Amino acid sequence: MWDESVAFVDAGQTLPRNQSGLSLVSLIFIGLIAIMLLTVGFKLVPSLIEYLAVDRAVQRIKNEGATVREIRSAFDRYATIDDIKSISSKDLDITKDADGVVISYTYSYSVPLADNVHLVIDYSGSTRERHGKVQ
Repeated sequence: MWDESVAFVDAGQTLPRNQSGLSLVSLIFIGLIAIMLLTVGFKLVPSLIEYLAVDRAVQRIKNEGATVREIRSAFDRYATIDDIKSISSKDLDITKDADGVVISYTYSYSVPLADNVHLVIDYSGSTRERHGKVQ
């Protein structure tokens, strides 16, 4: 009745389990990917800060001037204060709408990643009412 091929394990013994977790090679690989992503992220932060400064300046100057010259002059003041270099007052598209003055802008920012590899980001914005965003 007893099958001798079946091995009985004592209740106090534990069976060996497969090892869980990351190996050293996979940990190094994941670390290198994280370092590359952080490096690109740190290079993108100045362009994002400048975009936010441009958007903030354009929103402020919307009601500061009655003529195109006054609006451009107000933007130049804000650009000097906030150190905006990617766009100038000449790049602003200033039009009149039924709601008032509409100021639009579009510019590209190039971030060097390696010797001849660049990441180009196109930024644009307007003072026109934005759906879903409180001004």
